[in-house]
Amino acid sequence: ENTGLQSQPPPEEQNYGATAAHVRQGPFVSVSRTAPAKNKYLIAAVLCYANLINFMDWFIVPGILLDIQKYFKLSDGGTGLLQTVFILCYMLAAPIFGYLGDRYNRKIILGAGIFFWSSITLGSSFINELYYWIFFLLRGLVGIGTASYSTIAPTIIADLFEEGKRTTMLSIFYIFIPVGSGLGYVLAAGMADATGDWHWAFRVTPCMGGVALVLLILLVPHRIQRKTAAHRALSISGTIRVAAEKPGVHRTAKTTWCQDVISLAKNWSFVWSSLGLTAMAFVTGALGMWVPVFLYRAQVVQGIVPPCLHESCNSSNSLIFGGITIGTGILGVIAGAEAARRLRKINNKADPLICATSMFISALCLYIALMVAQTNILSTFIFIALGELFLSVNWAVVTDILLYVVTPRRQSTAIALQILVSHLLGDAGSPYLIGTISHAIQDKNAHSFQWSFWSMQYSFIVCSFIGVCGGAFFLLTSFYIEEDRKEAER
Repeated sequence: ENTGLQSQPPPEEQNYGATAAHVRQGPFVSVSRTAPAKNKYLIAAVLCYANLINFMDWFIVPGILLDIQKYFKLSDGGTGLLQTVFILCYMLAAPIFGYLGDRYNRKIILGAGIFFWSSITLGSSFINELYYWIFFLLRGLVGIGTASYSTIAPTIIADLFEEGKRTTMLSIFYIFIPVGSGLGYVLAAGMADATGDWHWAFRVTPCMGGVALVLLILLVPHRIQRKTAAHRALSISGTIRVAAEKPGVHRTAKTTWCQDVISLAKNWSFVWSSLGLTAMAFVTGALGMWVPVFLYRAQVVQGIVPPCLHESCNSSNSLIFGGITIGTGILGVIAGAEAARRLRKINNKADPLICATSMFISALCLYIALMVAQTNILSTFIFIALGELFLSVNWAVVTDILLYVVTPRRQSTAIALQILVSHLLGDAGSPYLIGTISHAIQDKNAHSFQWSFWSMQYSFIVCSFIGVCGGAFFLLTSFYIEEDRKEAER
C-alpha cells in the first residue's frame, strides 16, 4: 500500500466497467472491490459531498454578479473575463492532475486540492475595489484547486463499482454538479441579502471544505486500488485459466503520456463525445454566468423591477435560477441515467443518441426563451428551465461513454483531456464571448435599458447555434461507439 505521494506500479492489462459483465473474476481481485459494500458507499458519499462544494465555489460569482460588476466597475466584457480566468486555469491544470492521478496516490492529491481551493476562496473575500486584479488572480487559483478534484474523483468511483452500479453511482455523483451550481447561486444571493455585503458569500464554502477534508482523511482509504487483470480468469471451454497463461495474451506495457494521447486521438467515440461535451460546456458556461443578469435586464425593460444604480442589487433572479438549476439538474441526471439503462437493452448506440436528442431539444427551448423574454418573464423562466433540464440529461451519460470506450489505465488522462478541450473551446470563452458581443452592441447604439437588454439577447443566440452543433457531434459518436467499445474490451 502506498504511504505517500509515490509512484504506483505500472498498470497491467485491466478490465472493469463495460467489460466486467462478460468476465469472471479470479482470486486476485482489487481490494476496493472486495471491501464491504457499506464502505464503498461511504467513500462515494464523501466524494459526492466534496463535489457539491466544488461546484458551489464555481457559481458563487454568477450568483452575485451584479454586485461584483458594480463594486469593481466592470463592463460586460470585463465581467465575463472573470469566469474565463477561472476556467482557463482549471482546464490548464486538469492534464497535470490527470497525469498525476494515473501514477500517484489519489487521496493525497484530492486532499491537497480541497485545502488549496478552500483557502483561496476564503482569501478572495477580503479584496477591496482597488485591487480587482488580485480578485481575478485568486479566482484563477481556485480553478487550479478544483481541477485536481474533478479529474480524479470519477475514476475512484469507477474503481469501486461494477458496470450497473457504476452508472448509478456516477449519476448520483454528477447530480451534484447542478445541485452544487444551484446552491452556489442560492448561497451567494442569500448571504448578500442577509449581510448587505457580497464578500460574505465567499466565507461559507471554505468551512464546508474543511469538513470535507476531515471526512476524506478519516473515511477514505489511503489507497483506492485500481482493478487489475494481470491474474484475471477467463472461462475457456468451462475451464478457468489465468489470462497470463493463455498463449498470445501479454501484460500491457507501461506507456508514456504522449502515447496515451495519441491513442485517445484515434478513438473517435472519445473525440466526438468530447466535442459534444464541449458544446454543452459552452452553453452551460454562458447561461450560468449571464442568465440572472439577462433576466434582470428583461424585468427592467418590462418595468417589473427598478434599475440597480446605487443600492445593493436585487438577488431574486439568482435565487430563482439557482432553484431551477437544482431541480432540473436532479431530474435531468436521473432521467438520463434511467433512459440510458433502459435503451441500452435494445440499442447499443443508445447513449450518444440520448445525448444528441437532448441537445437539439435544449437548443430549441433556449431560443424560445430568448424570444419571449421581453414580453413574458414567466414563459422565459419555463423555457430556460426546460433547456437546462435537457442539458442535464447528458452529464452522467457522457462520462459513462468515456469509461467504456477508453481502457482503464488511460481513464484519468482521458478525463483530463476531455476537461481541457471542453473548457478551452467551451465555457472558458463563452462567458467572455457573450459579454464582449453584448458590450460591442451597446457601444454601437444609444445607452439605454432597452439596448442593454437587446445586446444580451442577441449575444445569447450564439448558444442555441452551439447547442445544435453539440447534437451533431453526439450523432457522429453513435457511428463509432460499438467498434470503440469492443476495442476497449480487447
